[in-house]
Amino acid sequence: MTTQTWDTQRYQTQHDFVWEYGAALVDLLAPQPGEHILDLGCGPGQLTQALAQAGALVEGIDADPAMIAQAQQNYPELTFRTADARNFEVASPLDAVFSNAVLHWVSVPEAVVQSVGRALKPGGRFVAEFGGKGNVQTIVAAVEACLHRPNFWYFPSVAEYASLLEANGFEVTFAALIDRPTPLKAGEQGLANWLRMFGDRFFANLSEAETISVIRQVEDRVRSRLYRDNDQNSGWIADYRRLRIVTTKLGDA
Repeated sequence: MTTQTWDTQRYQTQHDFVWEYGAALVDLLAPQPGEHILDLGCGPGQLTQALAQAGALVEGIDADPAMIAQAQQNYPELTFRTADARNFEVASPLDAVFSNAVLHWVSVPEAVVQSVGRALKPGGRFVAEFGGKGNVQTIVAAVEACLHRPNFWYFPSVAEYASLLEANGFEVTFAALIDRPTPLKAGEQGLANWLRMFGDRFFANLSEAETISVIRQVEDRVRSRLYRDNDQNSGWIADYRRLRIVTTKLGDA
């Protein structure tokens, strides 16, 4: 799915907002007991577990073996396997595919949509949320200005992604961009931690000293917009913007 390298422990302890915000997406999917559901890009498995607790028969897949190992350790009673969003296969057609905070990592979105379509029954649901147009725009612009390296994420508009889905046999029943300013943990180190976790590809081939220098430059550029300084709750805020979609695979149910 991506060449991103994940520190699973840091992901779980310092960036747990990823799946905490995803709880609302589980509610939107409204999993039913006995439904066969795939968690596409399951990470450490917290939302896979939430789907299972609703009574669904769920499997989690992720492209990163370390994430799958962590998910299996966290929830040994559930089924997880390593697979790529662009070409995964399932044993039998599914009632739903669920995906939270994953699809902006995949630079070939049509392959993902086609794989999801192949996995679903006619009438099956595809519910997903990921970075949309304008996501972390302030941070990305600062990194690009400091490094002169392009953004590697895929952040589509509503129209762009809805058109892609419709062209591949889906009916889009809901699609929206949602502004979600997100506080980052670790106080003054919050943005640096976020960049090292999610933006490490920006720093490829840089020394540690060079990476630190770039991060400091980025902090200086965005501090006036993204740092909150007060006695009660100081720290960095990431300017998240999420694309949330609900779709149905066309065909006879």
